[in-house]
Amino acid sequence: MSITDLDADARVRANDRGHVFHSWSAQALIDPLPVAGGEGATFWDYAGNRYLDFSSQLVNLNLGHQHPDLVAAIQRQAGELATIQPAMANDVRGELARRIVEVAPAGMSKVFFTNGGADANENAVRMARLVTGKRKVLAMYRSYHGNTSTAITLTGDPRRWANEPADASVVHFFGPYAYRSAFHSSSEEEETARALEHLEQTIILEGASTIGAIILETVVGTNGVLVPPPGYLPGVRALCDKYGIVYIADEVMVGFGRIGEWFAVEAFDVTPDLITFAKGVNSGYVPLGGVVISDAIAAHFDTVAFPGGLTYSGHPLACAPGVATFEVFERDGILERVRDLGARVVEPRLRAMAERHPSVGEVRGRGLFWAIELVRDRETREPLVPFNATGPAAAPMTAFAAACKKAGLWPFTHFNRVHVAPPLVIGEEDLVRGLDIIDEALTVADEAMS
Repeated sequence: MSITDLDADARVRANDRGHVFHSWSAQALIDPLPVAGGEGATFWDYAGNRYLDFSSQLVNLNLGHQHPDLVAAIQRQAGELATIQPAMANDVRGELARRIVEVAPAGMSKVFFTNGGADANENAVRMARLVTGKRKVLAMYRSYHGNTSTAITLTGDPRRWANEPADASVVHFFGPYAYRSAFHSSSEEEETARALEHLEQTIILEGASTIGAIILETVVGTNGVLVPPPGYLPGVRALCDKYGIVYIADEVMVGFGRIGEWFAVEAFDVTPDLITFAKGVNSGYVPLGGVVISDAIAAHFDTVAFPGGLTYSGHPLACAPGVATFEVFERDGILERVRDLGARVVEPRLRAMAERHPSVGEVRGRGLFWAIELVRDRETREPLVPFNATGPAAAPMTAFAAACKKAGLWPFTHFNRVHVAPPLVIGEEDLVRGLDIIDEALTVADEAMS
């Protein structure tokens, strides 16, 4: 329950502005919201304002704020064994690893735990390079893989620019994006074929003998909720097999139920060599990530030491809510409800919005992971705001977000898009209410088209 406490608000603001250095921000130009608490799909500030969390914070709070089962698991584990080094065996670490591989594709039976998604991708790339003896990695434009040195180089969005050079052995290529096709495709079939042809040409021109891995977000997250067209991911798998390249699936954002599958690759009939995860594995209650490893790659390290490790790898306080997450998913039918709500509630509502609002160029997604792409002109598909817009250039999106917040919804906006990614436990009534708020706020985007 939210309670007004303006003294606490002032204290939190003062401490934050005086001493906290925030990520991805010009420090003097931000005003972070002091959050007092949360429950389920809602959080509130000290002034008593309540917000539907339509971004699941950073698309990690899959089971919502303060889920009692996850909180209890952490409390219970803290009372039994608060921490232990990763070189020792631990009950909850082993149990979580067992549960993860049971829902992973066949032929993947080992898990390397990390602190989060970036270091999961770092270590997956390290494994691929060691196993293949090849250093180069291919990654998509319009991607995000983390903020550590190789991960930020893999990233195909503007967050990479200021961090260059980092890992000189990364090459970017265009992935499928039918709405703004780099290949001038007129259908999903053409987009798949041409994107795969482009990728194969990149492999040939870069030298297959130099390429250790291709890393892909199974569904591109922050950079557009780009669902791969039919046949694309199996085509990538085939190219990796043809040229002796390790296929890394980055599921940091879409793993653990976001699109209604334990791992999103299951929806696209493909088995990668490595799967990276974080976020939804325990809803971010305690930092945790990892790499699910194919048996072939794991076997390479049976008698050869893996040269990597982390002090907090598989931390018991992080693994305990991970085990609880599996129990909640199975007991409450989370995967089934995500598929149901996505198909029955979200998709039809978003498609109806696209019909009503001239600023909506396209809606796309799956499960409880959708994007609304906003444009100035439906015919030309000119984005509502320029690529990587900031300040006055981003004003239409800023105004849209402000309208959502004023109505009690915290949106996820990125460039010219609105993403719909509420906690997987959101009630249907709240989900509909949140979509209603977005629907109304889109009138602001419509007005900005002129």
